Amino acid sequence: MLKAFLTAIKRKSTFPKFTYDLANAPASYDFLVFLAICGTLTLEGGPMFWVATHRIHHQKSDQAGDPHSPREGAFWSHIGWILFGEAKHDNTRLMGKYAPDLMRHKFYIWLNNWHWLPTVVLAAVLYLAGGLPMVLWGICMRIVVGLHATWLVNSATHMWGKRRFRTRDDSRNNWWVALMTFGEGWHNNHHAHPTSARHGLAWYEFDPSWLTLKVLKAAGIAKNVRVAKLDSELAERKVA
Repeated sequence: MLKAFLTAIKRKSTFPKFTYDLANAPASYDFLVFLAICGTLTLEGGPMFWVATHRIHHQKSDQAGDPHSPREGAFWSHIGWILFGEAKHDNTRLMGKYAPDLMRHKFYIWLNNWHWLPTVVLAAVLYLAGGLPMVLWGICMRIVVGLHATWLVNSATHMWGKRRFRTRDDSRNNWWVALMTFGEGWHNNHHAHPTSARHGLAWYEFDPSWLTLKVLKAAGIAKNVRVAKLDSELAERKVA
């Protein structure tokens, strides 16, 4: 559930015109802080890095300046951009230029600089609770599987799958990536409607993140949720 809701928050914070204002955030401040800390346990950097990289990707998708386009090679889009590129996940000041809404909050700045700390703390707790085997399963295996699943969205869903919408990029809907990533594999849908919290637009496009968000919305935790539908005017509009 935490993973799914973090995904929904990330979906809602793609573009500056949908500024991430905590005064109108989809959940309480304390809950968002908790989720942000949980998000760092993926070892994918901090919130400034997530939002900035996501926004840059959408602005320059499969064009010059895209951080992880398969047009630069499948390996590059999957993991090469992290190993050999300029991911800049530690450059909070630079990332802040693309996420000025988050830069207004000292906690997010601190968490972006110290994004690795929650993982270290969790590793220590797991070691005390169950020794090295628990650390290997609860930290190493979990992070490696999670990272590669996430990177498949950058690589596989821009190479293989079907295109429902004529977007300016190479995004595709890929069912097997969707199964591995809580619905993130419906990537062409996402690029066509980047502010939609729902990625699986058709009934057969399984989107656990959206289902989780529906539950949180019904509970009054998630608010201001934007949703695109296949039979809506929004879904029929051509994307530049």
